[in-house]
Amino acid sequence: MNSFLLIAILLVLASVGYQFGQRRARSVSGGHPSTLHSRPQYYGFYVALWCGIPSVLLMALWLILEPHVAEWMLISNLPEDIQSLPEDRLSLLLNDVKNLASGNIVSREVDASLQAAADGYASVRQIGNAAMTVVAIAIAVLGLAFARKRISPELRARNLVERTVSVLMIIASTIAILTTIGIVMSLLFEAMRFFARVPWYEFLFGLEWSPQTALRADQVGASGAFGAIPLFAGTLLITFIAMCVAVPIGLFSAIYMSEYAPQRMRAIVKPMLEILAGVPTVVYGFFAALTVAPFIRRTGESLGMTVSSESALAAGVVMGIMIIPFVSSLSDDVMNAVPRALRDGAFALGATKSETIKQVIFPAALPGIVGSLLLAMSRAIGETMIVVMAAGLAANLTADPLEAVTTVTVQIVTLLVGDQEFDSAKTLAAFALGLVLFAVTLTLNVIALNVVRRYREKYD
Repeated sequence: MNSFLLIAILLVLASVGYQFGQRRARSVSGGHPSTLHSRPQYYGFYVALWCGIPSVLLMALWLILEPHVAEWMLISNLPEDIQSLPEDRLSLLLNDVKNLASGNIVSREVDASLQAAADGYASVRQIGNAAMTVVAIAIAVLGLAFARKRISPELRARNLVERTVSVLMIIASTIAILTTIGIVMSLLFEAMRFFARVPWYEFLFGLEWSPQTALRADQVGASGAFGAIPLFAGTLLITFIAMCVAVPIGLFSAIYMSEYAPQRMRAIVKPMLEILAGVPTVVYGFFAALTVAPFIRRTGESLGMTVSSESALAAGVVMGIMIIPFVSSLSDDVMNAVPRALRDGAFALGATKSETIKQVIFPAALPGIVGSLLLAMSRAIGETMIVVMAAGLAANLTADPLEAVTTVTVQIVTLLVGDQEFDSAKTLAAFALGLVLFAVTLTLNVIALNVVRRYREKYD
């Protein structure tokens, strides 16, 4: 059975358990819910948790362990001469068996032994999935019956439910923290391997980026220069152009929606602006490459300027359009959060609406607005697809927005595309770039969150 279908069945059983728990609680109270320790809803949640959590935990554990058990059984059923193959050849054979069992393409001719192994592996997986389904549903039903039987007026259902929910939230927070630590550690360890081959000062302060390392001594065109300054300069140039587009448009939109627009107009305009944040970045990339970049090139040529077919200006303008919702929506929210008493006080002193916005509302909302700008900047720094399609891959150290440039994220993608040897400086350079990018965006996000938190403490 499909895992999603099984989860749906477990959710239905948990819902049934919730209803059974409520009815059982009202039944044991004799029609007087005041005699219960907790409200009937908590008894319903108590039964639902007993119905859902053990079965979901079993399902997760099963999905983790079952593929390894199936692979072990597959290897144990292979002939001894095949089991004694080198690890790499055995791994390729196992991949072919798994692909054949799932109906995918294999890298060798399918013979009788390979087909038999694939049929056996598929049979084991089917039996495992069927067993998981039966056991998970059985445990859910048993949990429902057990929890329903335990319901009594003395059962502290609210305490048990709240304690369980607290544990689940702690587990979720721990997973998020461990994931972040894992990301940082993976970047850090691989970056250390890169810096063991390339000095850190050459990477951070070098002026030439050409990560074509030689695979043999007589290879031509493999310079192996890892100076990341052109990448940082290109990233900052495109981000600066994007912010020049997003900041005025976003702030003016926020001021209009917060202070001037009727409520009906605001209800229409704000969702339309926020739609921009939901457009896939590849669509923005097509728009930049097919519309904005040719328009900029034709305009520049008509003025006698030399404009590259891929330019920082095209990428920056489209990226600025993309991050307008980050500025407008967040700024609108913080401006609406300014207490009404400040507006009334300014009007009582004779200030006009524009004077109130400039001298009262905007200064009061400034910390939140700064936070929105920093969040938008971090989003622009991390963008990849628009730059790939509109600004190119050339690592040029230039401040001319009409020239082709590249960014850190684009080079990370370029370095890791295709079959790569994860022991060369060229590939490891992607992790060093990722570590620098992570540090920059993390710093911007921390600054933004601190500014917003300071704002909320002052005006909430």
